[in-house]
Amino acid sequence: MPDGDGRVTRLSGLAARLLAATAVVVFVGWVTAWVVVAVIGPAIFHDHLVQGRPSEPAVVQHAEEAFQSASALSWAGALLVAAIASVVVSLFLARRVNHSLTAASDAARAVAAGDHSARVPEVGLGREFDELAQAFNAMAADLAEVEVTRTRMLGDLAHEMRTPLAVLDGYLEAILDGVQDADEETIAILRDQVSRLSRLGEDIALVTTAHEGVLAVHRRELDVADQLAAAHAASRSRFDEHDVRLLWAVSAAASEARVLADPDRLAQVLTNLLDNALRHTPAGGEVTLTADQEGPDIVLRVTDNGAGITAEHMPHLFDRFYRVDAARDRAHGGSGIGLAVVDAIVRAHGGMVSASSPGPGQGAAFTVTLPALRSRPDVQ
Repeated sequence: MPDGDGRVTRLSGLAARLLAATAVVVFVGWVTAWVVVAVIGPAIFHDHLVQGRPSEPAVVQHAEEAFQSASALSWAGALLVAAIASVVVSLFLARRVNHSLTAASDAARAVAAGDHSARVPEVGLGREFDELAQAFNAMAADLAEVEVTRTRMLGDLAHEMRTPLAVLDGYLEAILDGVQDADEETIAILRDQVSRLSRLGEDIALVTTAHEGVLAVHRRELDVADQLAAAHAASRSRFDEHDVRLLWAVSAAASEARVLADPDRLAQVLTNLLDNALRHTPAGGEVTLTADQEGPDIVLRVTDNGAGITAEHMPHLFDRFYRVDAARDRAHGGSGIGLAVVDAIVRAHGGMVSASSPGPGQGAAFTVTLPALRSRPDVQ
């Protein structure tokens, strides 16, 4: 049967099943009507005639024959109309259902072939079909977003590896050609590039395992104040080199609190946040690391007065390989994976991380919220 596009549309097995079901219903109706017309109806009609005491037997016979003829004609006409109506309705419904299923099949094949823009239209066949279309369209949209993220991630990963590999290749070639001596300084440069590749691989593995729910976290009770003091001490020299002041403060409530966390993972969270703030704060700027207790949660916050963040970048800050300034290289703009690592570790601890900024040039704040364990036992 040709459709509007000139193609031949074959009714699927569903259409045949609808017709078969209709045929069964019509047949059952036909049998029921036949029993009424041929058996029950004449007997009832005869009893009523007898009760009426007609004057002549011929009248009774003629009346019964007339009733049977009228019943047979009515039964045959009703059966014919019902059969035609059932076939028409079944074909109409089958075509609509078949059209909807064909659209869903075509969209599924398109998505499987890589076209994530394919969508299933809502055809108004009921709530179930509409929910199926909505679920499929949501799945296609999610797959499209995943594909965009995957493509960008692979491109960024290749870019991140290209620089250290180029440095390694250049120095090794120079050493082989006798242009560069394999002295202590050269070896240190080569080791630094290998370390960059190693850190990149570790970060990718950490984020991947965290998103898969298999990140190893060895929790123990930690003093919040001790963690901030250690993070400040570990980062102070780097801030001094860039002429950026690093301040830190712990509220009275937070100084008495403890958290159940992995000390190495939590240190990595604070280090990544501080490094991120340092990269985006100019010389003479200021970065503040604070801890406070808000209700049942410990709130760690890293605030800077640096470059700030525009609203369009906010939803993507914790995406893997996302950088606000894509033109920056790893040395100046980071790999774009540090904040993703922060998000993964914090989530593994049952907490959450967020970012805020008044706008470009007005600084930014990154907030980590972790459930507090209890007060320190030595504090009354």
